[in-house]
Amino acid sequence: MPPGASMAAAEAWTWENAAAGAAAGFTTVAALHPLDVVRTRFQVSGGRGWSEVPPYRNTAHAVYTIARSEGLRGLYAGFYPAVLGSTVSWGLYFFFYNRAKQRYLERKDGQLHPVEHLISAAEAGALVSLFTNPIWLVKTRLQLQTPKHHTSGYSGFSDALRTILKEEGFLALYRGIGPGLLLVTHGAIQFTAYEELRKAMIFIKSRQTRTDNGGGEESLNSIDFAALGAGSKVAAILLTYPYQVIRARLQQRPGSDGTPKYLNSWHVVKETAKYEGVRGFYRGITSNLLKNLPAASLTFVVYENVIKLFKAAKEKT
Repeated sequence: MPPGASMAAAEAWTWENAAAGAAAGFTTVAALHPLDVVRTRFQVSGGRGWSEVPPYRNTAHAVYTIARSEGLRGLYAGFYPAVLGSTVSWGLYFFFYNRAKQRYLERKDGQLHPVEHLISAAEAGALVSLFTNPIWLVKTRLQLQTPKHHTSGYSGFSDALRTILKEEGFLALYRGIGPGLLLVTHGAIQFTAYEELRKAMIFIKSRQTRTDNGGGEESLNSIDFAALGAGSKVAAILLTYPYQVIRARLQQRPGSDGTPKYLNSWHVVKETAKYEGVRGFYRGITSNLLKNLPAASLTFVVYENVIKLFKAAKEKT
């Protein structure tokens, strides 16, 4: 059952899901991007050989320091690829996710099993990763640029793409794709949790209103969607956050001599475990939670309400 739409409507809706997902992704990034910059810098700040990011005591100190030394531009570093990546990612994710569920629905009657939600979300996540990894790599590098950089910085998204292709080659755009594909589990966990929590909330509300007509989506409101989005996000973050740290460290710009700071994902794991311990794999999780819990709430509120608008428009026609 796609978020905000009944199973019966799932087969008919494809571009509507993509449009709603894209709108949700754009809104989320525009509102919460500074916390994403802080999270990215925390993720690499403890890595060996990385000294270009100033030391931050906590999230509030990081925001204050960046604002004071780099201004609003620093807080919104990498904003364009973040908007592009998030809008494209959410749009494609909801599109592929609902298409995958349609395939499973055609083989059976009634509701999907949680495992089928999990598989659908994993399929969608893998496809989205392959499409968007270059965008996220550029975003990460732009967010890590500071006044202390020893190499000349990228002037923007297109300049970063040209420079990476010229200096490092096409394959450099796919650095971090390994942990990126492992992060498919993040979306799979989040969407499966969302679907199951949503069904439970509909059931509870139906009992409270003493109705059992199976069409309980209308009983949910924006506050419910916000709570469902945040609740489903917590489990996904706690279980998959180390993959995000590994990916961010892999995607750093090579040193002035062209040598990458880490050779591969396993090199990141070994170095982080050796010099920072388990704590190193959770660097920046506070700013990540501060960003992603309201972000998940906002994403699903926007998504569900855009779907309702499309549904109302279809009913009129």
